[in-house]
Amino acid sequence: MTAIRSGAALPVVFAALFGIASAALSSAALAQQPKGAGADQPNLLGQYGDWGAYAASPAGKKVCFALAKPKSSKTDPAGRKRDPAYMFISTRPAEQVKNEVSVIIGYPFKAASDATAEIGNTKFAMYTQNDGAWIKNIGEEARLVDAMRKGADLTIKGTSGRGTQSTDQYSLKGLAQALDRAEQECR
Repeated sequence: MTAIRSGAALPVVFAALFGIASAALSSAALAQQPKGAGADQPNLLGQYGDWGAYAASPAGKKVCFALAKPKSSKTDPAGRKRDPAYMFISTRPAEQVKNEVSVIIGYPFKAASDATAEIGNTKFAMYTQNDGAWIKNIGEEARLVDAMRKGADLTIKGTSGRGTQSTDQYSLKGLAQALDRAEQECR
């Protein structure tokens, strides 16, 4: 039997992380933020290759995560516009969540469709909700993270509600170090 994560609270947590990630990716905002500024805002713990390690405390609950943007993106049909895509690997100690893999794809996914995460010849099914995707079988999440730590790149494929297919390729350079730093912060 496949263990599937209950998605009731995930969109809310993911939306909070997306807001954090958007702010996190604004280096100008981070550079101008005074030390000790709002705990809701992300704190860049370190940049490791193509991945950043961050921590924040939205609503007083600590969240640590590694975050990256795709190195390349393509759509079919070509040239379709979409919002930025991000990949997160999150730890939320208060919820006993460690290394939860999730993606914001930049458009609403096709209803009841799955996305896929691919490393080499290994594929992992991801369930979708709105513009987010999470590993479908939580029993495979540790295997996915382990493969990501050892791999060079990861490809996410999905289909929008309008039928546009997207392929995003993420570099995994620096991921292991970013995860280690996020884990250290969220002990």
